Amino acid sequence: MIIITKPEAPRGSQVFAELMEYLGALKRIRTRVHEEHGAQQTVTEIYLIGDTKSLDMADIQSLPGVDRVVRVSEEYRILGRHADDRRPTYFHYNGIRFGQDTLNIFAGLCAVDTREHVDIMMKALQDSGLNCTRMGAYKPRTNPYSFQGHGKACLPYVFELAGKYGIRVIAMEVTHEAHLEEIQTALEETGRPTGVMLQIGTRNTQNFELLKKVGRQHEFPVLLKRGFGITLEESLNAAEYLASAGNRNVVFGLRGMKTNLGDPHRNFVDFAHVPVVKRLTRMPVCIDPSHSVGSRDRAPDGLLDMFHITAQGVVAGANMILVDFHPQPARALVDGPQALHMSELAHFVEDVGIAREAYEKRVALAEKH
Repeated sequence: MIIITKPEAPRGSQVFAELMEYLGALKRIRTRVHEEHGAQQTVTEIYLIGDTKSLDMADIQSLPGVDRVVRVSEEYRILGRHADDRRPTYFHYNGIRFGQDTLNIFAGLCAVDTREHVDIMMKALQDSGLNCTRMGAYKPRTNPYSFQGHGKACLPYVFELAGKYGIRVIAMEVTHEAHLEEIQTALEETGRPTGVMLQIGTRNTQNFELLKKVGRQHEFPVLLKRGFGITLEESLNAAEYLASAGNRNVVFGLRGMKTNLGDPHRNFVDFAHVPVVKRLTRMPVCIDPSHSVGSRDRAPDGLLDMFHITAQGVVAGANMILVDFHPQPARALVDGPQALHMSELAHFVEDVGIAREAYEKRVALAEKH
């Protein structure tokens, strides 16, 4: 059960305190408070967890400070979009707004290899007007003998260069709870010149202990990639693990499904699920065209498959793009064949802008009808 309080009864008010005192006296009921930031106002929600079936909705509705009560039946209790709830929600992190109505491009290195390449990448992002990137320090690989990433050794210069070129947020995969401490330490030692969005990769989507650990920290937002061999429902429940542990600043990532039905692409592209995730939950949705396509194949019209696939996701309403670039793809230590060239960055950004404009026109048209 979710209690939504009135605007005049915000967290910290006397009315709110009295309401929480009453709820705290209920037997076999625990409470958890969340704040939803909307376009016009911040809404406070109180989640009642436990034996809520015994509670009378009318009694709860009549309490001072209560605007409305929602009895939750969906599995996605925290991140889900309940009943007639169509509120646009978002969160801010390090000066960047993430919501279902925004679009941020995270172009960068799938795996950090040299300081020089990081420097080139960061400068190119600044020149293109971008302030977010992806930088892989920890790389889980299918083959145990493949390059696993430089780990904490590269973090200081990655963060320093991000600060130098005005990069606000770095999407960085973590595979173990120790990586959180290493990232924290490196940020502290470099004076916190940038921010980090923790990424849970497709292989760890159902690593529930890692999800709970990442969810218990509130400093870093989280990008959770869909599991490549599980259903959408199972992946959304993985996101709920993060939120139920306390961190609801979660972006849901679509990166393609592992099946030969998608051949010749690396994975079966699942970007048709962009509006589905936005309908079922309040999470912003990220697309990863690089790991979906996995190649630099070009269509007869002259456009790379990567550009076409990205446009499909953006036209469907994607809110974030995670895409691989590299100064020298032939020398990349991870996924070089799918990396876009630095000379293609400006073209990519402009092409995304065209697709985003088409999406906004489609939304405006729908509002008229």
